[in-house]
Amino acid sequence: MNRFLIALTLTATAAAAQAQGVRTERNVSLALANQIAAATVAACSANGYAVAATVVDRAGGIRAVQRADNAGPHTLAASYDKAFTSASAKNNTLAMMEGAQKNPAAANLVHIPGFLLLGGGVPIKVGNETIGAVGVGGAPGGHLDEQCAVAALDQVKEQLK
Repeated sequence: MNRFLIALTLTATAAAAQAQGVRTERNVSLALANQIAAATVAACSANGYAVAATVVDRAGGIRAVQRADNAGPHTLAASYDKAFTSASAKNNTLAMMEGAQKNPAAANLVHIPGFLLLGGGVPIKVGNETIGAVGVGGAPGGHLDEQCAVAALDQVKEQLK
């Protein structure tokens, strides 16, 4: 009887461990990423800013990129780095930059490869879950880049439920 109970317990434990090994995660779709990138560039263009917008998935992989006419060549890399930073940290890069300026220990974040602590990276969230991020580069200030990203996310908020 003891052997049977031990075998049953081991089988149940193994089955539970296997079930925990597979995860289901929400992520930003290509269609949604394209919408967000286009809306971000349009929001900035409406204010006279030629920017690039990059949308990444929850792991920081590029899903969509748009670059406005006359946007500088540096805007592509900046928009990606901001999106990557925001997705990685699940936070707005403007808030991270301000935190790093106030906290010497947080200032070390700039040494993480690919992190860019300038405003313009905003996480894409469903509830409290980060499913991606949008990064913007090219407006005359990170706070303005962030405003364009927030405006774009506001346009798709019904899809983020």
